[in-house]
Amino acid sequence: MRRCCVLALVLLAGCGSSGESGDGAGNEATASAGDGAFPAKVEHKYGTTTVPARPRRIVSVGLTEQDTILALGYKPIATTEWYGEQPSAVWPWARAALGDSKPAVLHTDDGFEFEKIAALRPDLIVGVNSGMSKGDYEKLSRLAPTIPPGKGSTEYFSPWDTQVELIAAALGKPDEGRALVRKIKRDYANVAAAHPEFRGQTATFSQNGFYSGLLYVYPDGLGTEFLTMLGFKINPKLAPLQKKAGEQAAISAERLDVIDADVIVFATEKPSDVAALGKVPTFDKLAAVAEHRSVYTDATLAGALYFISPLSLPYVLERLTPQLEAAVAGKAPRKVVTP
Repeated sequence: MRRCCVLALVLLAGCGSSGESGDGAGNEATASAGDGAFPAKVEHKYGTTTVPARPRRIVSVGLTEQDTILALGYKPIATTEWYGEQPSAVWPWARAALGDSKPAVLHTDDGFEFEKIAALRPDLIVGVNSGMSKGDYEKLSRLAPTIPPGKGSTEYFSPWDTQVELIAAALGKPDEGRALVRKIKRDYANVAAAHPEFRGQTATFSQNGFYSGLLYVYPDGLGTEFLTMLGFKINPKLAPLQKKAGEQAAISAERLDVIDADVIVFATEKPSDVAALGKVPTFDKLAAVAEHRSVYTDATLAGALYFISPLSLPYVLERLTPQLEAAVAGKAPRKVVTP
């Protein structure tokens, strides 16, 4: 998986094509029983959007919104490639919900593809995790009702539950969206209750390697819910190093000690990622590394950790929990673990 920056946020983003180039023709969105009440009004960062009727041609222009759309019973006619180059820009944990649909795949390397979006004839554009500016919103709104990030949200990766509720409101399913959020939180709470050893343990979530001499790690609240919902406390040493809300903290090899915690989760993708980390002189000095309290994911689990969506979170819960058990016990292997 190739990586590049999304604006100044230094977020993981796709730099290539997804391998799927469907045009969305004939892919009108379908919904499960109980299609919701319309018109639906959604308040967001730039005002209020009214969705007049059940959408049939939904275009997802953000990084992860396709998962929520699918989780709520709809199938978008277009998705957006972020990274990973998955078929239709849909990862394994969401493919069952996509079924046989083959949405068109958009790219944001040079901003929104307005002409391609217009050609898809959307009746709803969803971009709650898209970095959408007010100007982008106004331009997209001329094509179809558009849902940008919520009030007070960062450009990317506002809390996952807030994103779900925004999208559910636009789809006329606010109650279903809230129920989905409650179920996921309840499932995590049940696992947390079964693992009291997790409670209060400090944890760091880190990318898989150094980029231009820096390792990017995630302060509390920036895609770390998969840990906090299990009872972990995010490493408090990271917050002062975050330069702007919504950004990761960038750590040099000389300051690597600040990422040390009771547990470290490295979003590695392949064995060579672990080997590359091991070549950094300060890496082996981390107690969590030396004492086998670090987790090294495979590529799909890493993607699920980055998505933090209502479809990726159950995948994470099932596959990461055994690795966290081993890490807390000081028995985690220093290698990529494929569940």
